[in-house]
Amino acid sequence: MIVDILLILAGLALLVLGGEYLVRGAVALALRLGIAPVIVGLTVLAFGTSAPELIVSVAAAARGAPGIALGNVIGSNIANILLILGATALIAPVLGRDPELRRSWGYTVLASLLLIVLCFAGPLRWWHGAVLLTGLAATLFLQIRQSSQDDTPAPEMQVGHAPGRRIALWLAVGLVTLPIGARLLVGGASDIASGLGISDAVIGLTLVAVGTSLPELAASVASALRGRADMAMGNVIGSNLFNILAIMGITAFFGPLAVPPEMLRFDLWVMLAVTLLLGPFLLRDIKIGRRAGSVLLAGYAGYTAWLLAT
Repeated sequence: MIVDILLILAGLALLVLGGEYLVRGAVALALRLGIAPVIVGLTVLAFGTSAPELIVSVAAAARGAPGIALGNVIGSNIANILLILGATALIAPVLGRDPELRRSWGYTVLASLLLIVLCFAGPLRWWHGAVLLTGLAATLFLQIRQSSQDDTPAPEMQVGHAPGRRIALWLAVGLVTLPIGARLLVGGASDIASGLGISDAVIGLTLVAVGTSLPELAASVASALRGRADMAMGNVIGSNLFNILAIMGITAFFGPLAVPPEMLRFDLWVMLAVTLLLGPFLLRDIKIGRRAGSVLLAGYAGYTAWLLAT
């Protein structure tokens, strides 16, 4: 058990490290190639920050642990809203006034409904993944077209004009450490699940989901400490949208992925409910303050307790 815990911690550390350097390298390379910053933000940066979730889900699918693969995506989306936004709101109020956030939230609601329909039509196979990736392509097209019309400012990307050798080093570190970290995390998590008699789904929805969401948590808290708590909403909505359409879409090609019955009965609907929960805050420009943040954190604690008790 101790060895498995150490493997999980080592895997998480490598995933965080690998994800950070992969993002740096990918963004710097894209900017060096002359790709427009707004497109980099909507594509390269979004894919890069979701790299830990992608590698972990693919590794779990290849290992024959669909509960971890699915739980990682569903659990990350739940944790992003309840845990990350809740924790961020305790530091500074979170307010999403940008019309682009409302559009992205609407896309995320539709993507959540699509995933639920496909899961009930499961097990998830390559054609389910193709449907999700088609939705991703359509969403990116609409976002890029709308951003060009709105003249949306580029997202903050602290990479500058890095030299070629440094970009190559960042990419190499990310590409090497991510699969190693994923293998350690999935292996340790599966062994703990077997040893404690807990299903892979519960481990994926809790331990693995929170672990792969650490980059988003760190970024959101750092933004709040710098007085930019509004960025947390964009981080969460963008991450959740990519988790469903990109990560689940790609992972489905490594299926078939049998959807655990408890996810069909409960967890998928929790994911949809917490996504809809953001609606009033976004549509009415209501800030998520400390009181609302405490409620979100309490909701996540209750959800986790329910999973472990059942």
